[in-house]
Amino acid sequence: MATSEQRSSSALDTALLWLAILVLFVSIAGYYYFTAYSDLVRVLGMLAGAGVAAAIAFQSQIGKTAWSYVQGSRTELRRVVWPTRRETVQTTLLVVVFVLILAAFIWALDVVLAYAVTLLTGRA
Repeated sequence: MATSEQRSSSALDTALLWLAILVLFVSIAGYYYFTAYSDLVRVLGMLAGAGVAAAIAFQSQIGKTAWSYVQGSRTELRRVVWPTRRETVQTTLLVVVFVLILAAFIWALDVVLAYAVTLLTGRA
């Protein structure tokens, strides 16, 4: 009995996802088909179609799982301890200085290797 429920649920989920994809493709095709209308109207229509497609997709089990993941991610983002402005500036400056030092080292290495190749090949 549970197997038939899973199959019908899975078939329903598959149908919902295909319907969502179809609605999304129709809204994108409508954007290109209705070129006589202004871009704003076409973009709003496409966004409305994408919203309807998302609403349909969120009715499936995969959509519900994805929405649960998004809610969990939002909860975790609230728990993050963000750096202060001073820490951010210090870290950024440290990265910039390190990149400049590394660039100077690579440039010096390139000059030395180019000189060594010139000496080895005899081209002056």
